[in-house]
Amino acid sequence: MADADSKSLSLVSFLLFILVTATAVTGDSLNSDSQVLLGFKSHLESLNPTERGKYNEWETEKQDVCQWPGITCNPEGSRVTGINLRDSTISGPLFGNFSALTQLTFLDLSSNTIEGSIPDDLSRCLNLKHLNLSHNIIGGELSLSGLLNLEVLDLSVNRITGNVHSSFPLLCNSLVVANISTNNFSGRIDDIFTECMYLKYVDFRYNRFSGEIWGGFRRLVKFSVSGNRLSGKITATMFRGNCSLQVLDLSANGFFGEFPGQVSNCRNLNILDLWGNNFRGNIPGEIGSISSLRGLYFGKNEFSRDIPETLLNLRNLVFLDLSRNNFGGELQEIFGRFTRVEYLVLHGNSYVGGIYSSNILTLPNLSRLDLSYNNFSGRLPAEVSRSLMFLVLAYNNFSGDIPSEYGNLQGLQALDLSFNSLTGSIPASLGKLTSLLWLMLANNSLSGEIPPEIGNCTSLLWFNVANNQLSGGFHPELTKMGSNPFPTFEVNRRNMDNTISASGECLVMRRWIPAEFPPFKFVYATFTNKSCRTLWNHVLKGKCIFTVCTAGSVVGPLDISGYLQLSGNKLSGEVPANISQMKKLSMIHLGFNEFEGKLPVEIGLLLPLAFLNLTRNKFSGQIPREIGNLRSLQNLDLSYNNFSGNFPTSLNELSEMSKFNISYNPLVTGVIPSTGQLATFEIDSFLGNPLMQFPSFFNKSGNNNSSLVERGNRREEEEEEDDDDGAAIDMLAFYWSTVSFYVVALIGILVLIYFDYPWCRAWLSAL
Repeated sequence: MADADSKSLSLVSFLLFILVTATAVTGDSLNSDSQVLLGFKSHLESLNPTERGKYNEWETEKQDVCQWPGITCNPEGSRVTGINLRDSTISGPLFGNFSALTQLTFLDLSSNTIEGSIPDDLSRCLNLKHLNLSHNIIGGELSLSGLLNLEVLDLSVNRITGNVHSSFPLLCNSLVVANISTNNFSGRIDDIFTECMYLKYVDFRYNRFSGEIWGGFRRLVKFSVSGNRLSGKITATMFRGNCSLQVLDLSANGFFGEFPGQVSNCRNLNILDLWGNNFRGNIPGEIGSISSLRGLYFGKNEFSRDIPETLLNLRNLVFLDLSRNNFGGELQEIFGRFTRVEYLVLHGNSYVGGIYSSNILTLPNLSRLDLSYNNFSGRLPAEVSRSLMFLVLAYNNFSGDIPSEYGNLQGLQALDLSFNSLTGSIPASLGKLTSLLWLMLANNSLSGEIPPEIGNCTSLLWFNVANNQLSGGFHPELTKMGSNPFPTFEVNRRNMDNTISASGECLVMRRWIPAEFPPFKFVYATFTNKSCRTLWNHVLKGKCIFTVCTAGSVVGPLDISGYLQLSGNKLSGEVPANISQMKKLSMIHLGFNEFEGKLPVEIGLLLPLAFLNLTRNKFSGQIPREIGNLRSLQNLDLSYNNFSGNFPTSLNELSEMSKFNISYNPLVTGVIPSTGQLATFEIDSFLGNPLMQFPSFFNKSGNNNSSLVERGNRREEEEEEDDDDGAAIDMLAFYWSTVSFYVVALIGILVLIYFDYPWCRAWLSAL
């Protein structure tokens, strides 16, 4: 009996030990949860030794775990249920022990720089309902099949690859939101959602999905597959029965055929985006019965130019895009009756007339009108809607003067009249446009002076009048332009909604943000159709998108970077000293004009300047050594001027400079340093300066610039001859070394034979 009791006691003790051990390992107490979190903290600190987020404040000695920043507990305060470390400067691979937090239901690590693949441990967080790892750099393939209770999944803006069949439909027991947009997923998606009975919001944009579309999307609230490789037809049966859709985004794919009018079964539809496909035929008149519609994006298709009258019933329609449908002819009269529309985008249609007869210019609520890339001609319309914020008439055949009435458009933020045949002068009345951010008048035949009143445009950050016939001087008043754009940005931050950024942004961004000039070329390193809308929103709100200087520079990034583009005119006179007030500029192009006199030393106060081009003018006097203060400068062109005096060696400190040209300033003297940044440039950067002394690797005599190229060519020929001679010597050495090897080898063999074979010794003795 005692033995039985003893065995029973041992068994109970063993079970208690297992239970306690299991509790300690899996984390079934607040104390064990805190230990897991401290392990998480150590993991993060080891990968982020300097910049750390709110997890750095996690300490058991100071406060309860449930009070730690970013940590949520259950109502009883007995278990950790949530972790929110969004935008917490986290980098490195994902923590691999979240499953030890057995009651974890919420995990948000978005907007960091987490890399690597998703560990298998995360799939063992069986109670997880909300997972957000968006806006990181996570790669690998998706494998989260164990998360059967997941309701919200957001993996957008990462680098995840492969197909989603391994996780869908296993994830679909409870899933409501699935956002895996902006990744590198591939494969078909037409058969993965059928068992996802609770699914309402699907965002699979900007991946590499192919094949046909899932036919059951009508039971969702949002279905967005923009920017993939999907194809096939959209059939009437896809809209049969009840339809819950509020957003249907099929843009930038390869769908074709006629679009079915049965879409009208989606009575709650707000956005219908078909942009960038191959739809043809008539625009379905049934769409006019969807009273909730706010945005119709039908651009870049092959629709018929007949616009259904029923669309006028869309009393909530704000954005209408019918660009690039090859309509041609006269602008359809029906557009002038969309009195509720705020954004009308009709660029790229080859229209030739109808601006007045259509009455679109007097639409009472019109905020943005884009008629660029058509064939309109004649004079610019003088009377336009006073509500306009963006008037884009570029790339047409307009002629005559710019109407002075445009100065009455008090809310105007962008006026683009570039690439037309306009003549006359720039109206001084444009100086009343204090909200103007862009004034684009390049590539016309405008003449006269730049009105000093333009300086009153305190929001004008981007001013481009290149390639006209403008004359006169650079008025000091002009330096006030763009001095205070923040009231305009504030208006946009308060009033902009999602519909303002929906179509045409890529086109205007490429025109208005000059990709060929630093620092703007930074934008185009990552510029795609999926990023331009976000960039557009950021620009209009004054958010920083241009890195003016690299990390560690004494000059930090600007909130926004402006430019002054005056090249290719007949402007003359001196540049005013108070150009130093234009501190929001990162680019100044005054080339191909007739500016003269000394370049003001105050230009050295424009610290954010990344691009300065003064080529083909008549500047004289010494090159200001203060230019050496512009540590963000990447491109400096002083060529073809009359600069004189000693060359400022301070330019050698411009470590960011990748392009430099001082050619053909024959009165400049001094010595070009043989080390430093200037020594990295080719001979073409210094041609036509006979009084300058160059490093020995340019010109040994240092006094005859015309011989620089000859000496360079001669040096190349000598190097080629040296290479030929060296090759011959190397070949001869190879032959001698080969012969020597065989001679030595033969002697060695004979010696061996001599001592081992008597007959050989006798034969050699006879010799």
